[in-house]
Amino acid sequence: MLYEIDKVQQHNGEDHRRWFFDKEIDLLVWFDKDDNINGFQLCYNKTTNPHAITWLKDKEYKHNRVDFDDNTGGSIKGIAILVADGVFDYKVIAEEFKIKSSDIPSDISKFVYEKILAYKP
Repeated sequence: MLYEIDKVQQHNGEDHRRWFFDKEIDLLVWFDKDDNINGFQLCYNKTTNPHAITWLKDKEYKHNRVDFDDNTGGSIKGIAILVADGVFDYKVIAEEFKIKSSDIPSDISKFVYEKILAYKP
């Protein structure tokens, strides 16, 4: 189940953000000055095959694979970067999110769930 991380670092000049965390998924949500959702990023399959879907108001959806820069010279993974990854099974991801988001504010979970289902490849 997703739970909210308290005291998420905020950056001057950027939208306020909230972070919800689970072993398999992360959800970052950005809010405008009127507390409306301006965008979100849902990272899923974190432990097996990490991917992210990003939705930003007035922009297209982005679906990415999370790639790690393994040029660190050791066994520690480097910096994670997002690499374009085309279409994904949005219905499966939406249902997984719906199950895991039952404990976060319903206005947020409903908004994100509906946006995932609205994805058109």
